[in-house]
Amino acid sequence: MTPHELAAKVVARMYDNDPFSIWLGIERVVVEPGRCELRMAVRQEMLNGFAIAHGGITYSLADSCLAFASNSHGIQSVSVETSISHTKPVKEGDVLTASSEEKSLTRGIGIYYITVTNQRGDQVALFKGTVYRTGKAWFPENQSEN
Repeated sequence: MTPHELAAKVVARMYDNDPFSIWLGIERVVVEPGRCELRMAVRQEMLNGFAIAHGGITYSLADSCLAFASNSHGIQSVSVETSISHTKPVKEGDVLTASSEEKSLTRGIGIYYITVTNQRGDQVALFKGTVYRTGKAWFPENQSEN
């Protein structure tokens, strides 16, 4: 199986077993080894008392992007540290895109930056995530350790 096929297979398995990402309405736009791009629309039930998206919405989109990107190499990876900066308000009807950038990858640790933009291309959040790579393959029968 090619690295791209492995990435798609891992992310499909993760997404299909992730009811929260499904509830968010996340669409997988790009899935490649070490890279992911996700899109979702902000709905009324995602707003807070200020009529803007709850911070947990952009955080959750970015966190799903981190999970998919970091696992796309075929090694099970879990977050150990994350942070987010909300740079612009997000409104109902906005369509958000989260794009990952793999900054560092070792046998045990991966570091990713996720940028969240709206439908106008405005940056609305910046997220950084660090993951621990467990060494356990998603599909050991079809791959060698990465």
